[in-house]
Amino acid sequence: MLNFIDVKYSEISNCQLNDLFFLRKKSFKDRLNWLVKCKNNKEFDEYDNKGANYILGFYKDRIICGVRLIDMMNPNMIEGEFNKYFKKIDLPNGNYIDASRLFVDKDRTRQYKINKYAISSMLFLSMIYYTRSYGYDGLCAIISHQMLIIFKRSGWNVFVINKGISEKKAIIYLIIMPIDLGNTIFLKKKILSEYKFDDRWPLTFYPDGM
Repeated sequence: MLNFIDVKYSEISNCQLNDLFFLRKKSFKDRLNWLVKCKNNKEFDEYDNKGANYILGFYKDRIICGVRLIDMMNPNMIEGEFNKYFKKIDLPNGNYIDASRLFVDKDRTRQYKINKYAISSMLFLSMIYYTRSYGYDGLCAIISHQMLIIFKRSGWNVFVINKGISEKKAIIYLIIMPIDLGNTIFLKKKILSEYKFDDRWPLTFYPDGM
């Protein structure tokens, strides 16, 4: 089974928090070489605080993927850290979430021989279910071109509202991730064509052989 849950920063155990920050350091510093803050072999910043929630994906009680979620009414990366990379930030009206630090740990998925499964799509569907469950209108994120391709391949109909230039002189995108019924049903059907899961939040997926 693959379990996807949400947990508040104030409620996550120290062990899991340390593991999460370690995996983020591997993804964003070691693999992608982003300009991120690291200490003691962990990546975390000022947005990891009591206003942050996390969706974490577990396999055999180990974190394999995750994303940080912050209510846009609170200090967030889009209006804070990333603002300098855009000439203008056009945020939608409504009740939205800033999604950041999205990752899937490739080493652990290979270690557990689950790298053939659609972990990214499972995480995307979990983000939709979480957002709908808590009464939000959608999600916003700043992403790279590579991540934009991953979203498009998944079938999630995200749309770009601004483009900017990162510190590495690469194009980055401010996107809206809609959670309307059409996108929800599409991703749900795509997942159900390969895996069984319980149709409620939090999500548990049952790939064949697990």
